[in-house]
Amino acid sequence: MSLEEKVGQLFVMHVYGHTATDPDPEDVDTNLRELGVHDAAELIARYRLGGVIYFGWAHNTRSPHQIAALSRGIQEAAAKALPSGVPVLISVDQEHGAVARVGAPATLLPGAMALGASGSHEHAREAARIAGAELHALGIRQDHAPDADVNIDPANPVIGVRSFGADPEAVAGFVAAQVEGYRSAGIATAAKHFPGHGDTTDDSHTELPHIHHTREEWDRFDAPPFRAAIAAGVDSVMTAHIVVPALDPSGDPATLSYPIVTGILREELGYDGVVATDSLAMRGVRTKYGDDRVAVLALKAGVDQLLNPPRPQVAWDAVLRAVRDGELTEERIEESVLRVLRMKARVGLLPEDGTAPQEITADSVDSVDSVVGSPAHRAAADRIADATTTLLENPGGLLPLSPDTHRDVLVVGADPRSPSGTTGPPTTVLADALTGLGFTATALSTGTAPDATAVDRAVAAARGKDAVLVTTYNVATHTATARDNTQAANTALDTGPATEDTPAAEDGQIALVAALKATGVPVITLAVRNPYDVARLPAVDAALAAYCWTDVELRAAARVIAGRAAPRGRLPVPVRRADDPARVLYPIGHGLTY
Repeated sequence: MSLEEKVGQLFVMHVYGHTATDPDPEDVDTNLRELGVHDAAELIARYRLGGVIYFGWAHNTRSPHQIAALSRGIQEAAAKALPSGVPVLISVDQEHGAVARVGAPATLLPGAMALGASGSHEHAREAARIAGAELHALGIRQDHAPDADVNIDPANPVIGVRSFGADPEAVAGFVAAQVEGYRSAGIATAAKHFPGHGDTTDDSHTELPHIHHTREEWDRFDAPPFRAAIAAGVDSVMTAHIVVPALDPSGDPATLSYPIVTGILREELGYDGVVATDSLAMRGVRTKYGDDRVAVLALKAGVDQLLNPPRPQVAWDAVLRAVRDGELTEERIEESVLRVLRMKARVGLLPEDGTAPQEITADSVDSVDSVVGSPAHRAAADRIADATTTLLENPGGLLPLSPDTHRDVLVVGADPRSPSGTTGPPTTVLADALTGLGFTATALSTGTAPDATAVDRAVAAARGKDAVLVTTYNVATHTATARDNTQAANTALDTGPATEDTPAAEDGQIALVAALKATGVPVITLAVRNPYDVARLPAVDAALAAYCWTDVELRAAARVIAGRAAPRGRLPVPVRRADDPARVLYPIGHGLTY
């Protein structure tokens, strides 16, 4: 490889468009404005690109056949443009639950915290195997999952339900299970966000968070899931744009920290696989240095893959200049290239015997149709989801509801947009599911910030009903702002438009529940994101947590409410009292059943 092609192997970029060579005119305009190219083929040729990452907001993920065709087009472009013929590693941020770029008709599975609530490593392993098989059929060979963060702070705006829970050893077990599941499907994994992003109220998309754990606390709380991921054979580890003074007092974010990336991850934990940055477009990594220095400093720290630099030409030129000026050696670049090539070989993109690369495409159309969203996969998703719904309160034994006594049900509340844009809205999904189970259910969306008019409308609709089901969304988030909703939905690697348009005004949701309770109609609440909502809401007749708002979790919650499935989920995080956070309202492991 030439130096330019070696450097290109270290870059992973997004590109707008549903095809590699003929995107829509609007996507061409955006590519020219942001990336300086017309399409994916030109991007690969210009930067000798090693990786491409798909996003819904970049219009890469319209349908299974379109995704497979895009993957084929990208590999054909790489075969023509790259002298070495090394295929591109196509990746996606498909954690499931709150982060899903590929939507229905692909199978959507419960996310990390829901799986943590199930208590089953086998469920986590099976979910990853199914997710991996479907990605593989689409020509995608890396998933930036699982999330290895331990969600200690309930107000964490960027992790939350993306974490398996708050117990480090429990999280470690689920992380290892998912690494095993993805690897069994031929998908490279990425444990994130090292050294641990679970204990902060700041969002690295918009600022530079500081984690104030001592070294001993880091060893106890943050390290176990990453140790487990490495032991399970994780293919890459993604860094966090956070400052951890106990690990590196320089004030540099972990992504740019030699003591953290090389000193701890490589030397202490013994990890020699690929290290990738989180998106370099995030504000957390750009607060201290310019975009040219960030790319170079990340490589000097020990990173191998540079994800989504906001100004690709600037980053590309800076790395080449650093090598030519002697700040980075070509041998250092080759170390990272070899790690990337080994990862590509492990997922079948390169032969492991050193022979010439073979032609790599997405699977056939027949394979896409038989694998992606197959009846077997969807049935498995429903079965796994049935073990996740957590019943937190049921003081009077209202649940399970019976159509004989509570037939007429109103479903009101928050209707956040689906993470993938392909399911929901939640109130309608729940109403339809309950109707299918023998109830007469109607839906009324009041949003995440219901005003007095919306509350009055819900109260009027509740009169004469036998029960009211209220969906709540992040009532317990202390910094309930539009920014939190935007970034929590768009998460790591994502710099696209928000998926939730209204601020999460917790007072409005509290007022809604209180007003509905005052009608005398039995009220059930269902937290469709973080399970902490119950601590801030008025006492109700029953409270549940679903951990996400895609159809698979909502249908499972409906089955639990109707008594078609027993509630089996157990809290993987503690819920603390709103008036006294030092006291635990419901501990890890809490969950009622019937």
